[in-house]
Amino acid sequence: MNELLETLRQPWPWYVAGPLIGLTVPILLLFGNKSFGISSSLRHICAAVIPANISFFKYNWRKESWNLFFVAGIALGGFLGTYLLGNPDQIVVSEHTQTTLASFGITDFSGLMPAEIFGTAQIFSLKGLIFLVFGGFLVGFGTRYAGGCTSGHAIMGLSNLQWPSLVATVSFMAGGFLCTHLILPFLLQLVR
Repeated sequence: MNELLETLRQPWPWYVAGPLIGLTVPILLLFGNKSFGISSSLRHICAAVIPANISFFKYNWRKESWNLFFVAGIALGGFLGTYLLGNPDQIVVSEHTQTTLASFGITDFSGLMPAEIFGTAQIFSLKGLIFLVFGGFLVGFGTRYAGGCTSGHAIMGLSNLQWPSLVATVSFMAGGFLCTHLILPFLLQLVR
């Protein structure tokens, strides 16, 4: 049992984790003809708990309630993975990335995300407003505009050979590169 826990605590290589994620597509299709995606769960939650007369939330959300259990399982798995199966080793960040981020005052690489940007002390600061509130709004807007999130398009849509999913996935990647290399340095310099 101890050996199994030690194996689970270690980072899994891409050639194991990737196919396991990819296998969710045929499993969901075989067991109920379901589509994989995370962003739609927020719509289901809103449809279930907001009694407003909004046409976007007027649909049979109970038919898609399996998705809420799926997302709850992801959250529970993330919690268990972090607190019971956490890898004791420090997260490895390349020297080049550390040097670049250090020039913007980001030096704490002990967590999954830099504390100087996403720490609790930043929530009510200008950084928090820009990165958490405005950034979160843009992610939500982009997800709605693209008709789904990265998991829905890149995992489910591409495996079904859907042209809109290919366009969305290429756009997600291009946007990620653009933000990482142009917009993020500008914002970090701005809120320094």
